[in-house]
Amino acid sequence: MRKLLALVAAVVCLMMGGSHVYAQDAGNGGINGKWHFVLATPGGDREVDADFTVDNDGNVTGKWGPSDVAGTYKEGKLALKFSFTSDEAATTADMNLDGKLDDAGALAGDWTFSEYNGTFQAKRPTATPAAGADAPASAPAPEAKPQ
Repeated sequence: MRKLLALVAAVVCLMMGGSHVYAQDAGNGGINGKWHFVLATPGGDREVDADFTVDNDGNVTGKWGPSDVAGTYKEGKLALKFSFTSDEAATTADMNLDGKLDDAGALAGDWTFSEYNGTFQAKRPTATPAAGADAPASAPAPEAKPQ
C-alpha cells in the first residue's frame, strides 16, 4: 500500500510540475503584454507597437498597431496570421510573423505581408522616467563667442 501511495504522489507531483512549466511559458514569463517590434524592410526599418494576451491553450489575441491579432504561442514559438492594412503600401493583406522568444526575453523571426518580407526583432518597451524624476539637470548651452 505504501508503494502505491508513493507512486500516486510522484505522478501527482509530475503532473503539477508540468502544468506549472506550461503556465509560466504561456503566462507573463512568455509573451503576454506590450512589445515594440522593428521590422527590417527594403525601404528601411518599420516600427510597430503590439500588445498580446495568451490563453492557457496558447492562443494569442491582442493588437498590432490598430489591427486585431490572431495566432499561437507554444514552447517559445510565436506564429501570427492576421489581416493588416498598410497605408504606405495601400494594401490590405495577411500579416504573418513567425518568431522565437530567446533566453534574454526578446523575440526575433521572419515576417511576410503581401509581396514583402523580412526579419523582425521585438523587445518589451522600457519605462522612461518622468521629466524631472531622476534626470540630471541639464547644463546651460555654452555661449557662442565672436571670432
